[in-house]
Amino acid sequence: MSGEKTNNSRRDFLVKSMTIIPALVVGGSGVGTLGLVENANAAESKAHADTAAKKTADNEWIPQFFNADEWTFIKAAVARLIPADEHGPGALEAGVPEFIDRQMNMPYATGSIWYMQGPFNPDVPKEMGYQLPLVPKQIYNLGIVEANDWCRQQYGKPFAELDAAKQDAVLGQFESGSASFKQLPSSLFFSYLLQNTREGFFSDPIHGGNKGMVGWTLINFPGARADFMDWVERGERYPFPPVSISGERA
Repeated sequence: MSGEKTNNSRRDFLVKSMTIIPALVVGGSGVGTLGLVENANAAESKAHADTAAKKTADNEWIPQFFNADEWTFIKAAVARLIPADEHGPGALEAGVPEFIDRQMNMPYATGSIWYMQGPFNPDVPKEMGYQLPLVPKQIYNLGIVEANDWCRQQYGKPFAELDAAKQDAVLGQFESGSASFKQLPSSLFFSYLLQNTREGFFSDPIHGGNKGMVGWTLINFPGARADFMDWVERGERYPFPPVSISGERA
């Protein structure tokens, strides 16, 4: 990533992501969560009901959308975006890959809650909004292939086989757009990967990520507690552990 972001502590980086938490606690289904319609909520409820059947005996998530190569990339990439350190577990340990995989089977991933009619003009200023015909699941499918191909051209290995320092440097080139992809901008792919990683780390555990509520514990967020407003203006650290929508406590 950029030099400024690299120099900041992991905790500072995550604290800057706190603005996404309220939407994820309530709805938790990726970018545009606040605009979910009834059929989207129904689809997510069904997905939660089927979750137990999608894990191995040792409770490891079996990817339902990503193939083996894509899954290997996702796990390696999120582990560098939010690495485990002295402050606690990282994105990999928090179940972020599971969160992203589950989102790929939600209406969000197909763009069903987006306006996706043309014309598409990727050359207009970003202020004009999203200008590509690709929906999130296509961004991931194409982006991972392009990312691994680019790494092979530069280093002779796919992303997951590079050492941590090279992986960080590669992600920085994706972020800046200096890595040349053929089918989509590398910066676009990186932006979705980073956004969904943040969401998975801070979402309610019911959505697959933030296992053990490690993200909430890291930033002292109370989670889905019914009432904590009397502590907001005290200037004191909130003394109680977070609670998930399901009632789980950290």
